Amino acid sequence: MKNSTKKITAALTASVLAISMMAGCSNSGSDSSSKAASDAGSKTADKVYNVGICQLVQHPALDAATKGFRDKLTELAGEGNVKFDEQNAQGDSPTCATICNQFVSSKYDLIMANATPALQAASTATADIPVIATSITDYASALDAKDWSGKTGTNVTGTSDLAPLADQANIVKELLPDAKKVGILYCSAEANSKYQATEITKSFTELGYEVKEYTFTDSNDVAQVTTTACADSDVIYIPTDNVAASNAELIDSVASPAKTPIIAGEENICKGCGIATLSISYYDLGVATGEMAYEILVNGKNPGEMEIKYSPKFTKEYMADRAKALGITIPDGYEEIKAE
Repeated sequence: MKNSTKKITAALTASVLAISMMAGCSNSGSDSSSKAASDAGSKTADKVYNVGICQLVQHPALDAATKGFRDKLTELAGEGNVKFDEQNAQGDSPTCATICNQFVSSKYDLIMANATPALQAASTATADIPVIATSITDYASALDAKDWSGKTGTNVTGTSDLAPLADQANIVKELLPDAKKVGILYCSAEANSKYQATEITKSFTELGYEVKEYTFTDSNDVAQVTTTACADSDVIYIPTDNVAASNAELIDSVASPAKTPIIAGEENICKGCGIATLSISYYDLGVATGEMAYEILVNGKNPGEMEIKYSPKFTKEYMADRAKALGITIPDGYEEIKAE
């Protein structure tokens, strides 16, 4: 009886030990998995991404795009996980090159280029660091890309601020039905502006207008060229041109006394000197750029395989005071731009 009891006790003890060992192994595996997940999360949380921002010039449209980019990337990556080095080239293309070369020397994780000259400088400075751009009208022209497919195939991607040019031309027809001569005013140094001028000329010609381009090389000859354009044109069209945007008030000081209406390629140029525009939200464009940057930095997307994104929404807008001064009736479907 004693021997039998001892055997039963030994068997029970062995069973308990076996169960304990199995439980211990199971908990150990669970703890290891939890620890690995925790370590991975901690590693992601501790990662600080260094992002250089090169903005061509300070004006409301580009400022809004930069703000949208910073806000969205910070939201997605987490507060404190992105360190921005924001620099402004003050309208000088060679300064864009200097800024971007500094970003490359500092081995930043990503460069955001705001406006075409900034993109050109960044893409020249590096073929390795991801470059994401915004406020670019036409990437093919900016990068001198052949056989454009909507993707760069390089370290570059981004968003475009191009609004449908045919629809912009139709605004002239809608608001100024008696106009016959259209002058296109822009900076000859901006590839994006030349592209818009060439493309919208096709639309104006189809609508029966006589079209002529008037180009300035920089801020120094804006007033003189605008004076000539106003004298020769029934209406002026200004594309999304950075030099024009920075000198919109100067252009208005010539065009308003001459009573020459201006149709603008974006809201802030229109606010400064135009009567109407077909525009986008540059802040929203920056938000979309921030989303793309997150995909590159955190999820490892290849910029060269990412489609260039365009604004999904375009709004007809007008400046009430200038339209009234020129006796132009604005039809339904336009939103008033409020003067600040």
